[in-house]
Amino acid sequence: MEVKALDEWNLGLTALITIGYQLFFFSIAYGCQFDLLTDLAGGTNFALLSLITLFFSEDPHPRRILASALLTLWALRLSAFLFYRILKTGHDTRFDGMRHRFFAFLTFWIFQMMWVWAVSLPVTLGNSAAVAAAARRAGGEEAFGTAGDVAGVVMFGVGFLVEVVADGQRYAFRRRHGGGSAAVCEGGLWRFSRHPNYFGDILAQFGIYTISTSSATTLPASASGPLYASIVGPLFITLLLLFLSGLPLSERPVAKRRYELDLGWDAYEAYLRRTSPLFPFPPGLYERVPVWLKRTLFLEFPMYVFEPGRDSKIGKGEGRAKEGGKESGEGGQESGEGGQESGDEGSDQGSGNGAREVTEARAE
Repeated sequence: MEVKALDEWNLGLTALITIGYQLFFFSIAYGCQFDLLTDLAGGTNFALLSLITLFFSEDPHPRRILASALLTLWALRLSAFLFYRILKTGHDTRFDGMRHRFFAFLTFWIFQMMWVWAVSLPVTLGNSAAVAAAARRAGGEEAFGTAGDVAGVVMFGVGFLVEVVADGQRYAFRRRHGGGSAAVCEGGLWRFSRHPNYFGDILAQFGIYTISTSSATTLPASASGPLYASIVGPLFITLLLLFLSGLPLSERPVAKRRYELDLGWDAYEAYLRRTSPLFPFPPGLYERVPVWLKRTLFLEFPMYVFEPGRDSKIGKGEGRAKEGGKESGEGGQESGEGGQESGDEGSDQGSGNGAREVTEARAE
């Protein structure tokens, strides 16, 4: 069945569904003043768009079915994880300063709309009537099993596995050590990356994009161009994690807090020196990588780096005395989402939900 809502690329259809879906849950969250449905609304919105656009696709090609299924799997896994966590904690401290303020709280939900709509673009356009029509004019779409299909499946599989395992390892770490612990999460995948969950999230989204565009070379430019342009989706989540809601909130702020409260600062500083911020890399080798290469190829940008003399007005451990011996602030040993947190309010994916930083800290 083919549906053209506002345009033949599904853009209007998915925008209207996303706006309506998020406003519905916003009205519940604001009216009841609770956080149980916030991240659940973000993750399930992805699944809804995937399934609806696939259902209305004129040609449910195996490639489209797989891309839609993978995005749905990723979204539902993330939603379940975040929902389980909020059931354990009871509330989300991110919203303590905005939950009762209509427009401030609504801003978060508007950003969630943008995140869901943009990251879904590879599947949204792949399932569109425009692509199906272009494939018919070209004599049919290339059969599933191309090099791009295989590469995309491998990328998604590796990324999804890394994300799931990293989330599980950090959750187990927080359960063992509790809030305010000076321990450093450096076991498992966290030994090779300071944010393996972000790496997995990004890789999974680029995998879905690769599958969605793997047959674009056989399509007319009128269809292949927009398909390639859907790289906006994985780039959106990558840029958010790198420059807005992910690493910027968990790198320098976390290091500063550990230094000022002396929460295992020496061990954490050593961990920073030997561990790549994003790409998994052997710690023994990373410690020997020149600084200029870390700042470029490995994406350890200066904005992430904490320097005590520049970024802190107090000495090591002096913050502990000022807080009367308290070892942690509300929500855990770190204020940033997605870093070396041991508090119950530490981030997961996301939005980022993944993604979790995208879902969990994008409005902070």
